Amino acid sequence: MRTRNAPETELDTPKTAESFDTLPSLIASDVDGTLISSEGRITPRTREAVGAVRDRGATFVLATGRPPRWIAPVADELGYAPLAVCANGAALYDSGDDRVVRVVNLAPDTLDWLADLATGLLDGVGLAVERISPGSHTDDDLLRFVSAPGYQHAWERSDHAEVSFEELIERPAIKLLARCPGLSSSEMFGILAPHVGDRVDMTFSTENGLLEISAGGVNKATGLLMAADYLNIPSDSILAFGDMPNDVPMLTMARHGVAMGNAHPRAREAADEITAANDDDGVGRVLERLR
Repeated sequence: MRTRNAPETELDTPKTAESFDTLPSLIASDVDGTLISSEGRITPRTREAVGAVRDRGATFVLATGRPPRWIAPVADELGYAPLAVCANGAALYDSGDDRVVRVVNLAPDTLDWLADLATGLLDGVGLAVERISPGSHTDDDLLRFVSAPGYQHAWERSDHAEVSFEELIERPAIKLLARCPGLSSSEMFGILAPHVGDRVDMTFSTENGLLEISAGGVNKATGLLMAADYLNIPSDSILAFGDMPNDVPMLTMARHGVAMGNAHPRAREAADEITAANDDDGVGRVLERLR
């Protein structure tokens, strides 16, 4: 990972010489902890700033660990339906058409290997997978999120079905989730990382004992390149916002990566700039200075 020595943004003061102040072709924002506040809302200031850069010709997309079925509330807050890089780059979702346009799956044999590895190294781990297919819609009847017995959610949402361990790994999935309530996500990562190599891409978006695992080489950076290709716009002028380790690939790849004031240390190290926290219009403050 490249360390960037990111400058702190002085709130409501002139931008520094290091600031990125030109309108990029593509602006990508993480959702939780970044675009939305801790209350799950997009503030009026940030919503207005997003609208202003879109009016001037920039494309604004989401880049999130969320699955497509969790994008609708964000679109409602934005006031329009954005393209969304979902599941940390494993799915590209056109929320305007409510259609998944591209996916990159973990194969069943990889899921089997991962499940054996996780259960062998992490005491009491719970496993779940997220499934979706190209061309499908969020209201399709296909079962999306399934867990093996004993899985405990890291969030309040509990929309899942329980299946046997064998059923969990029998079909391709865009993401495997490993959950250990007694450990932090960093601790889990430290235990598993030496054993997975580059066969999969492993990250986390919360410290609440949850790892998110995708196919090898799949992350938010590759997801943004997929989005740029789909939109037929340049990928060499990207402005990206994030706050957690799952945002590091896109913060590093982007022409200008911005970490939130509330960001995890790994995200701050990867960024070119550190803005205000998500509860203090961090995204909006940067967008307002673009010209």
